[in-house]
Amino acid sequence: MAVFQIALVNELEKLYKKKKALAAVILSLAVIILGQLGVLGVRTGFGIRGAGNIAFPMLVLSVVVNTILPLFTALVTIDSFSGEFAQNTMRITLTRPASRFKIFMAKITAITLFILTILVLLLILSLIAGFLFNVSSATASDVLKTVLAYAVSILPQFILALGIVLIANLFKSGVSVFFISILGFLGFKVLGLVFSQYASLLPTTQLDWYTLWISNTFPLLKILRQFLLMVGYAIMLLTAGFYFFDKKEF
Repeated sequence: MAVFQIALVNELEKLYKKKKALAAVILSLAVIILGQLGVLGVRTGFGIRGAGNIAFPMLVLSVVVNTILPLFTALVTIDSFSGEFAQNTMRITLTRPASRFKIFMAKITAITLFILTILVLLLILSLIAGFLFNVSSATASDVLKTVLAYAVSILPQFILALGIVLIANLFKSGVSVFFISILGFLGFKVLGLVFSQYASLLPTTQLDWYTLWISNTFPLLKILRQFLLMVGYAIMLLTAGFYFFDKKEF
Protein backbone atom coordinates (compact mmCIF):
# COMPACT_ATOMS: atom_id res chain seq x y z
CA MET A 1 0.00 0.00 0.00
CA ALA A 2 2.86 2.37 0.84
CA VAL A 3 4.40 1.79 -2.59
CA PHE A 4 1.08 2.59 -4.27
CA GLN A 5 0.74 5.80 -2.21
CA ILE A 6 4.21 6.92 -3.29
CA ALA A 7 3.36 6.18 -6.93
CA LEU A 8 0.09 8.09 -6.58
CA VAL A 9 1.79 11.11 -5.02
CA ASN A 10 4.29 11.07 -7.89
CA GLU A 11 1.47 11.01 -10.47
CA LEU A 12 -0.42 13.79 -8.69
CA GLU A 13 2.73 15.91 -8.59
CA LYS A 14 3.24 15.45 -12.33
CA LEU A 15 -0.41 16.25 -12.96
CA TYR A 16 -0.19 19.36 -10.79
CA LYS A 17 2.74 20.67 -12.82
CA LYS A 18 0.97 20.23 -16.15
CA LYS A 19 -0.52 23.37 -17.65
CA LYS A 20 -3.50 21.42 -18.98
CA ALA A 21 -4.82 20.85 -15.47
CA LEU A 22 -4.58 24.58 -14.73
CA ALA A 23 -6.18 25.39 -18.09
CA ALA A 24 -9.10 23.09 -17.24
CA VAL A 25 -9.69 24.98 -14.00
CA ILE A 26 -9.47 28.38 -15.70
CA LEU A 27 -11.79 27.35 -18.53
CA SER A 28 -14.28 25.90 -16.05
CA LEU A 29 -14.30 29.20 -14.18
CA ALA A 30 -14.79 31.00 -17.50
CA VAL A 31 -17.87 28.88 -18.16
CA ILE A 32 -19.36 29.97 -14.83
CA ILE A 33 -18.58 33.65 -15.44
CA LEU A 34 -19.83 33.68 -19.03
CA GLY A 35 -22.87 31.63 -18.10
CA GLN A 36 -23.80 34.00 -15.32
CA LEU A 37 -23.24 37.01 -17.56
CA GLY A 38 -25.49 35.39 -20.12
CA VAL A 39 -28.21 34.84 -17.52
CA LEU A 40 -27.94 38.45 -16.34
CA GLY A 41 -28.02 39.67 -19.94
CA VAL A 42 -31.17 37.70 -20.70
CA ARG A 43 -32.78 38.95 -17.52
CA THR A 44 -31.88 42.59 -18.20
CA GLY A 45 -32.53 42.67 -21.92
CA PHE A 46 -35.66 40.55 -22.16
CA GLY A 47 -37.08 40.67 -18.68
CA ILE A 48 -36.75 36.90 -18.33
CA ARG A 49 -35.65 35.58 -14.96
CA GLY A 50 -33.28 33.02 -16.47
CA ALA A 51 -31.69 30.29 -14.39
CA GLY A 52 -32.43 30.32 -10.68
CA ASN A 53 -29.86 29.89 -7.95
CA ILE A 54 -30.15 26.09 -8.18
CA ALA A 55 -30.91 25.88 -11.90
CA PHE A 56 -27.67 27.71 -12.70
CA PRO A 57 -25.32 25.01 -11.27
CA MET A 58 -27.30 22.40 -13.23
CA LEU A 59 -26.93 24.48 -16.37
CA VAL A 60 -23.17 24.64 -15.82
CA LEU A 61 -23.01 20.89 -15.22
CA SER A 62 -24.95 20.07 -18.39
CA VAL A 63 -22.49 22.13 -20.46
CA VAL A 64 -19.28 20.98 -18.77
CA VAL A 65 -19.90 17.20 -18.68
CA ASN A 66 -20.52 17.14 -22.43
CA THR A 67 -17.75 19.49 -23.57
CA ILE A 68 -14.98 20.86 -21.36
CA LEU A 69 -14.55 18.00 -18.89
CA PRO A 70 -14.33 15.22 -21.52
CA LEU A 71 -11.87 17.34 -23.52
CA PHE A 72 -9.50 17.97 -20.62
CA THR A 73 -9.94 14.45 -19.29
CA ALA A 74 -8.71 13.28 -22.68
CA LEU A 75 -5.76 15.69 -22.67
CA VAL A 76 -4.69 14.78 -19.12
CA THR A 77 -5.08 11.05 -19.81
CA ILE A 78 -3.07 11.29 -23.03
CA ASP A 79 -0.31 13.20 -21.20
CA SER A 80 -0.21 10.57 -18.45
CA PHE A 81 0.34 7.74 -20.93
CA SER A 82 1.18 8.76 -24.51
CA GLY A 83 3.08 11.85 -23.31
CA GLU A 84 5.37 9.75 -21.14
CA PHE A 85 5.73 7.13 -23.88
CA ALA A 86 6.87 9.81 -26.35
CA GLN A 87 9.28 11.46 -23.91
CA ASN A 88 10.66 8.12 -22.67
CA THR A 89 9.97 9.18 -19.09
CA MET A 90 7.90 6.04 -18.57
CA ARG A 91 11.14 4.10 -18.28
CA ILE A 92 12.14 6.20 -15.30
CA THR A 93 8.74 5.62 -13.70
CA LEU A 94 9.02 1.86 -14.17
CA THR A 95 12.46 1.73 -12.51
CA ARG A 96 10.85 2.62 -9.18
CA PRO A 97 10.03 -0.18 -6.73
CA ALA A 98 6.43 -0.49 -7.83
CA SER A 99 4.77 -3.07 -10.04
CA ARG A 100 3.31 -2.08 -13.38
CA PHE A 101 -0.17 -2.67 -11.99
CA LYS A 102 0.39 -0.22 -9.12
CA ILE A 103 1.83 2.40 -11.49
CA PHE A 104 -1.11 1.88 -13.85
CA MET A 105 -3.64 2.19 -11.04
CA ALA A 106 -1.83 5.25 -9.63
CA LYS A 107 -2.24 6.96 -13.00
CA ILE A 108 -5.92 6.01 -13.16
CA THR A 109 -6.47 7.25 -9.62
CA ALA A 110 -4.72 10.56 -10.36
CA ILE A 111 -6.92 11.11 -13.43
CA THR A 112 -10.01 10.29 -11.36
CA LEU A 113 -8.97 12.79 -8.68
CA PHE A 114 -8.49 15.39 -11.41
CA ILE A 115 -12.07 14.83 -12.60
CA LEU A 116 -13.34 14.94 -9.01
CA THR A 117 -11.47 18.19 -8.31
CA ILE A 118 -12.94 19.92 -11.37
CA LEU A 119 -16.46 18.81 -10.45
CA VAL A 120 -16.08 19.95 -6.83
CA LEU A 121 -14.74 23.36 -7.90
CA LEU A 122 -17.56 23.78 -10.39
CA LEU A 123 -20.14 22.79 -7.80
CA ILE A 124 -18.89 25.23 -5.17
CA LEU A 125 -18.36 28.17 -7.49
CA SER A 126 -21.58 27.69 -9.47
CA LEU A 127 -23.58 27.44 -6.24
CA ILE A 128 -21.99 30.64 -4.97
CA ALA A 129 -22.67 32.41 -8.27
CA GLY A 130 -26.22 31.09 -8.30
CA PHE A 131 -27.00 32.35 -4.82
CA LEU A 132 -25.29 35.71 -5.33
CA PHE A 133 -26.85 36.68 -8.63
CA ASN A 134 -30.20 34.91 -8.62
CA VAL A 135 -32.84 35.82 -6.10
CA SER A 136 -35.16 32.82 -6.34
CA SER A 137 -35.46 30.73 -3.22
CA ALA A 138 -33.95 27.26 -2.89
CA THR A 139 -34.67 24.49 -0.42
CA ALA A 140 -32.21 22.13 1.23
CA SER A 141 -33.63 19.38 -0.99
CA ASP A 142 -32.72 21.38 -4.10
CA VAL A 143 -29.15 21.83 -2.89
CA LEU A 144 -28.82 18.13 -2.07
CA LYS A 145 -30.10 17.22 -5.54
CA THR A 146 -27.49 19.51 -7.08
CA VAL A 147 -24.69 17.99 -5.00
CA LEU A 148 -25.92 14.51 -5.93
CA ALA A 149 -25.97 15.38 -9.64
CA TYR A 150 -22.35 16.54 -9.51
CA ALA A 151 -21.29 13.52 -7.44
CA VAL A 152 -22.75 10.87 -9.75
CA SER A 153 -21.29 12.62 -12.81
CA ILE A 154 -17.83 11.32 -11.93
CA LEU A 155 -18.65 7.72 -12.95
CA PRO A 156 -19.42 8.39 -16.65
CA GLN A 157 -16.34 10.60 -16.90
CA PHE A 158 -14.30 7.82 -15.31
CA ILE A 159 -15.55 5.37 -17.97
CA LEU A 160 -14.61 7.88 -20.66
CA ALA A 161 -11.11 8.20 -19.20
CA LEU A 162 -10.69 4.41 -19.18
CA GLY A 163 -11.62 4.28 -22.85
CA ILE A 164 -8.96 6.88 -23.64
CA VAL A 165 -6.43 4.97 -21.52
CA LEU A 166 -7.04 1.90 -23.67
CA ILE A 167 -6.57 3.89 -26.88
CA ALA A 168 -3.41 5.51 -25.47
CA ASN A 169 -1.91 2.08 -24.87
CA LEU A 170 -2.77 0.92 -28.39
CA PHE A 171 -1.20 3.87 -30.25
CA LYS A 172 2.13 5.58 -29.60
CA SER A 173 1.35 9.05 -30.92
CA GLY A 174 -0.53 11.35 -28.55
CA VAL A 175 -1.93 13.25 -31.53
CA SER A 176 -3.35 10.04 -32.96
CA VAL A 177 -4.89 9.12 -29.62
CA PHE A 178 -6.46 12.57 -29.33
CA PHE A 179 -8.04 12.51 -32.78
CA ILE A 180 -9.22 8.91 -32.42
CA SER A 181 -10.78 9.83 -29.07
CA ILE A 182 -12.52 12.87 -30.56
CA LEU A 183 -13.77 10.90 -33.55
CA GLY A 184 -14.95 8.11 -31.28
CA PHE A 185 -16.75 10.58 -29.02
CA LEU A 186 -18.49 12.25 -31.96
CA GLY A 187 -19.23 8.87 -33.52
CA PHE A 188 -21.00 7.65 -30.39
CA LYS A 189 -22.96 10.91 -30.25
CA VAL A 190 -24.14 10.41 -33.83
CA LEU A 191 -25.01 6.76 -33.18
CA GLY A 192 -27.05 7.85 -30.18
CA LEU A 193 -29.08 10.15 -32.42
CA VAL A 194 -29.48 7.70 -35.30
CA PHE A 195 -30.25 4.65 -33.15
CA SER A 196 -32.06 6.39 -30.32
CA GLN A 197 -33.61 3.12 -29.10
CA TYR A 198 -30.11 1.85 -28.24
CA ALA A 199 -28.71 5.19 -27.07
CA SER A 200 -28.73 4.18 -23.39
CA LEU A 201 -26.08 1.54 -24.17
CA LEU A 202 -23.57 4.11 -25.41
CA PRO A 203 -20.99 5.63 -23.01
CA THR A 204 -21.52 9.16 -24.35
CA THR A 205 -25.24 9.01 -23.56
CA GLN A 206 -24.38 8.08 -19.99
CA LEU A 207 -22.69 11.45 -19.51
CA ASP A 208 -26.22 12.72 -18.72
CA TRP A 209 -26.75 9.96 -16.15
CA TYR A 210 -27.14 12.58 -13.44
CA THR A 211 -30.53 13.63 -14.90
CA LEU A 212 -32.02 10.33 -13.71
CA TRP A 213 -31.01 11.09 -10.13
CA ILE A 214 -32.76 14.46 -10.01
CA SER A 215 -35.97 13.59 -11.86
CA ASN A 216 -39.28 13.98 -10.05
CA THR A 217 -40.00 10.26 -10.30
CA PHE A 218 -36.92 8.35 -9.15
CA PRO A 219 -36.33 5.64 -11.83
CA LEU A 220 -34.49 3.15 -9.62
CA LEU A 221 -34.46 0.28 -12.11
CA LYS A 222 -33.16 2.48 -14.92
CA ILE A 223 -30.45 3.92 -12.66
CA LEU A 224 -29.44 0.41 -11.56
CA ARG A 225 -29.33 -0.81 -15.17
CA GLN A 226 -27.15 2.11 -16.23
CA PHE A 227 -24.92 1.62 -13.20
CA LEU A 228 -24.36 -2.07 -13.92
CA LEU A 229 -23.71 -1.26 -17.58
CA MET A 230 -21.05 1.30 -16.63
CA VAL A 231 -19.49 -1.12 -14.15
CA GLY A 232 -19.26 -3.66 -16.96
CA TYR A 233 -17.62 -1.06 -19.22
CA ALA A 234 -15.20 -0.16 -16.43
CA ILE A 235 -14.14 -3.77 -15.84
CA MET A 236 -13.58 -4.46 -19.54
CA LEU A 237 -11.77 -1.20 -20.28
CA LEU A 238 -9.62 -1.38 -17.15
CA THR A 239 -8.63 -4.97 -17.87
CA ALA A 240 -7.88 -4.30 -21.53
CA GLY A 241 -6.01 -1.09 -20.74
CA PHE A 242 -3.76 -2.76 -18.19
CA TYR A 243 -3.18 -5.75 -20.48
CA PHE A 244 -1.73 -3.56 -23.22
CA PHE A 245 0.13 -1.39 -20.69
CA ASP A 246 1.71 -4.49 -19.15
CA LYS A 247 2.71 -5.88 -22.56
CA LYS A 248 4.18 -2.61 -23.77
CA GLU A 249 7.95 -2.40 -24.14
CA PHE A 250 9.77 0.78 -23.11
